[in-house]
Amino acid sequence: MPGKSGAPWWAHLMTYAGGLTLVVAGGAAAVAQYADQTANNVVPEEEILGDAQAEVDAERIEGPLNILVLGVDKQGGSTRSDTMIMVHINEDLTETTMVSLPRDLWVEIPDCGPNWGDGPCENKINHSASISDDWEVTRPNVVQTIYDLTGVQFHLGATVDFEGFLDLVDMVGEIELCPWHEITSIHGDHRVFPEGCAYYDKDEALDLIRQRKGWGWDSDWAEGRGGDYGRQAMQQQAIKSLITELKADGYHKDPAKLTEVLESFGDSLTIDKPEEWSITDLAVNLRDVSPDDMASIQVPSTPDVTYMGGEEVDIVMTHDGEERTAADALWEALRSDTLDQWMTQYPEWVKSAPEADTTGEPDDGAESTD
Repeated sequence: MPGKSGAPWWAHLMTYAGGLTLVVAGGAAAVAQYADQTANNVVPEEEILGDAQAEVDAERIEGPLNILVLGVDKQGGSTRSDTMIMVHINEDLTETTMVSLPRDLWVEIPDCGPNWGDGPCENKINHSASISDDWEVTRPNVVQTIYDLTGVQFHLGATVDFEGFLDLVDMVGEIELCPWHEITSIHGDHRVFPEGCAYYDKDEALDLIRQRKGWGWDSDWAEGRGGDYGRQAMQQQAIKSLITELKADGYHKDPAKLTEVLESFGDSLTIDKPEEWSITDLAVNLRDVSPDDMASIQVPSTPDVTYMGGEEVDIVMTHDGEERTAADALWEALRSDTLDQWMTQYPEWVKSAPEADTTGEPDDGAESTD
């Protein structure tokens, strides 16, 4: 039973949540067949992975799987990626780990655009997504940058824009998010999000997971959740919460609802999968994945500064020494399906759900610009 679907930046979310229990709904064979055929034709496909595409067995789905998810923002006729998540599913297809790449991570980029002579440079990883307004030019540059950094080949790929996120949250009504201290939005009406867990609608949820500057307390940095790391933590919360809410609403028990979930994305979601694999087959094969068991990993790195054009620029860097050793080991663990051992050896980079923290003090100078 083949099947491969790279979901949006929240990876296998929609496939897992929507149709994974075609198996359970065996009595509704006609509905299941219709949903299967419809779901497999509703999501646009495009080449995303290029040379970073891993070889797969066309006849069966088997782990481990590495999925590259690019969250994109479409504005003014251009498409940019500012969220890059690597999702790893183990050999048994039962455990999922998310690795978010910090947007300010200092890396080597193969093509840095016209201002760099269309040649390589060192820059923030987010720069790889800004070399052109043409996504057909930008996308392979982003993927190649990630592949050069990690050496990881991906079995599935996907892009999704913010509208897709809005639609999914709107489908379930609200999702639970848990800021670990009060945060004031830098967008729009400067909404204040209180400390602790609460349910948020689609506009509120999107606003909260896009925040970076609010995570600048001393305690944020001490806990490894300052700035963009805090944004990553909230995004990962949103992924888990969305899956939980979709399951609670029964999307995992009704095969017809897989199509409803996928159609909610419209053109917001595109996938890169082997032709022989279907979305519904992948959903069935991922039926044992639980959002409660998802692990979140922070790329070993810490904030730093560099100078560009004579101006100081805030960056995130994997420094030589212990950080470099841990990062290199992380990429190898993704390639060899040994993340369990890696997390045991480097627990400081494994991020559990943040808890409320009222002891920190705001530190306006600790955050880089948005």
